[in-house]
Amino acid sequence: MIEQTVACILERGFAAASAKHIAERAGVSWGVIQYHFGDRDGLLAAVIETGLRELIEAMNSAEIPDAPPRARIEALVAAGSRAYTTPLARAGLEILVATRTERHAALDEQLEPFGREVGRLARLAAPGGDTTAGRVLLLALRGMALDRLLFGGPLDSERDHAAIVDVVLGYLEHDR
Repeated sequence: MIEQTVACILERGFAAASAKHIAERAGVSWGVIQYHFGDRDGLLAAVIETGLRELIEAMNSAEIPDAPPRARIEALVAAGSRAYTTPLARAGLEILVATRTERHAALDEQLEPFGREVGRLARLAAPGGDTTAGRVLLLALRGMALDRLLFGGPLDSERDHAAIVDVVLGYLEHDR
C-alpha cells in the first residue's frame, strides 16, 4: 500500500491523493487500509517513516573515500542526490511540505532520527566539528529534490552537483 500511496501522490499530487484514490489504486477497500494504518494520516506517516529509513540506509551505505575534502564532498553529494530523488523520498518531501502547518507530533518525532543522520553526515563533510558545511550540503540536496518534485522528470544535475561541492568546500575553507 505504501508503494501505491507514493505512486498516487507523485501522479496526482498530495491534495488529490485521497483515501478513496489510494484504496482504489492499491486494489483494496478503505477498511483494509484502516486496519493496517488507522487512517490517512497513519498511512502518510508510514510513507514518511519508510522514506526516512530508506534515506538513512542510502546515506549510511554511501562509500565516502578517505581522501581530500573535495572527493569526500563529491561522494556525499552523489549519494545524497541518489537518496533524495527516489520516488519514496520525493513523495515524502511532498507530504512534509503539504502537512507542515498541521503535522501531528508523532510525525515530527519520526523526523528525529533523520536529524541525527544530518549530524553524522555533517561530521563526514567537516571532520573538524563544525556542522555548517554539512547542513549546507543537506539543504542544497533537499533543494534539488524539491526542484525535481516541482518540475518533474529527470534533470541534468551535473552542474548543480558541482556548484554544491564548491559551496560546501567554500564553507570548509572559510572555517579553517
